[in-house]
Order: sequence, then C-alpha cells, then structure tokens
Amino acid sequence: MFSGIIQSLGAVQKIIRSDEKAEMVIRTESDFKDFELGESIAVNGVCLTVRDSGEHFFVVDLSTETLNRTGFKEIKERAKVNLERSLTPSQKISGHFVSGHVDQMGKVVEIEHKSGEILFRFEHPAELGPYIIEKGSIAIDGISLTVFSCRDNRFSVSVIPFTHTHTNMNTRKIGDLVNIECDMIGKYVYKACETLLGSSGTKQKVSLDLLRQKGFL
Repeated sequence: MFSGIIQSLGAVQKIIRSDEKAEMVIRTESDFKDFELGESIAVNGVCLTVRDSGEHFFVVDLSTETLNRTGFKEIKERAKVNLERSLTPSQKISGHFVSGHVDQMGKVVEIEHKSGEILFRFEHPAELGPYIIEKGSIAIDGISLTVFSCRDNRFSVSVIPFTHTHTNMNTRKIGDLVNIECDMIGKYVYKACETLLGSSGTKQKVSLDLLRQKGFL
C-alpha cells in the first residue's frame, strides 16, 4: 500500500526484455537506498518487488500483465521514474490510498503552464469513466492528484511547482503515456452498487438516473 506522495526520482539504468517478461534495473538517488530483498516499491505507480539491489540501485522483474497494462512496455533506458516505498503503520498519509495496481494507461493531450500551477489534461480508455470522479483522487504515474473537468473520456489535474520539480511530470510531453490508477475506494463503492442494484452483468450501468429509480436519491 502506498500514499501517492513521491519520495524520490530514479532512472531506468537497464531493461532486458525476453519473451513476454522483462528485468529492470533502477538507479536511485543518494537518499533512496538500503533496500530489502522482497520489499515493495512503487515505480511510476506500479507495485514491484525488489529482487536484487546495491547501494544505489535495485532490480525488479516485470510480468506479462505488468508490461501489457503499464507504460513499462515502451519505457526506455535513462527514463525518469517516480519512487515511493510502501507505507508503514506509523507513517502520515498525505495523499490517498494507492494499491500500486495500475488500471490502464492514459495519454497526455494538453499541458498548460500557468502562474503557480501546471495543468495537465489526459485522455483515458472509456471503461475507466465510471471511476474517474470530479474532485476525486487519482494516481498518475504514482502521484496522488485531484481530478477535475471530466468529460469526453478526458480529465485534468493541477500540478503545483514543487510536485512538478520533484517528480517525472517535468519530463512529460504531449503524446506521452502515463499509468493511471483510479481511487480504490471509488472502485469498491461502484462494484458494491452494481451488486446491490442488480446491474452487474447487464448493459445497465450505475448512474444518477439508476440511483433515483432505485430510491437512493
């Protein structure tokens, strides 16, 4: 479990692809070290297991599912990646609960630099629509952000200068793919509504109209 508050930036030192899997070596900064074998680290929002490590690097394996569902399928050596260690019971949670299980990839379609913020707009697969909620939380490459302007399979986020400087958002350009993890609480609520309202397995989707019909609103 993670919080979406990035602790450090790393870089892909090496990626070795074979068959439908891969091995990736992540080079880390001096303040991100002392890795334990088997520990979980979120790399661009993807929960990965440390298989080997040194003072300033760690090695992870990428499964077929991970490659198919995330931007690691196309990542290049020297690419900057966001790093976060898993939460401990004593840590303060400043973002939101992030599982490290990416839902789909999105695409950067607009970047607007404004005074005190940088606005990013992303395009997402239509099936993620029910889980992306106005003013709700979302993880983009593992960064906890707040969603607004949700329409036409697109949404926007506001990135403050500190986050822009201390994450790989400052390397992003239009057309780049990013990892999207929707708010896990929202996904559970949506699934529970499907079950309670009997809409699961049918073409009828949970919506405000359906909630009104069932007497919830």
